[in-house]
Amino acid sequence: QVQLVESGGGSVETGGSLRLSCEAVGYRYSKNWMGWFRQAPGKEREGVASIYTNGGETRYSGSVEGRFTISQDNAKNTVYLQMASLQPEDTATYYCAARDIVGWIQDPLSEENYHRWGQGTQVTVSS
Repeated sequence: QVQLVESGGGSVETGGSLRLSCEAVGYRYSKNWMGWFRQAPGKEREGVASIYTNGGETRYSGSVEGRFTISQDNAKNTVYLQMASLQPEDTATYYCAARDIVGWIQDPLSEENYHRWGQGTQVTVSS
């Protein structure tokens, strides 16, 4: 069974940093998009960052570009989200997602393009 296992959430103060990890267990995503999404209480889930596992092309939402970095370790079948300069508005449950269909897509930050989701990890930023 394919699973996305997330880790690394927690609580930090404004300006702090965290790194989230997402390990794909049971399947090697070698030519797929993988992404990080987040959902704050009372808000819709939004795409934060995504990476194309064949080549490493990345996309970021405007709200995190320059502060967050998505990366991959193919040997570990793991995608990371390094988050810096965290702000209270970054507080949310963060989800890892993977697209099961290989190949390029136009909008890798749209959740409708993803088929598999992790359980979510909480990030809380206090002011």
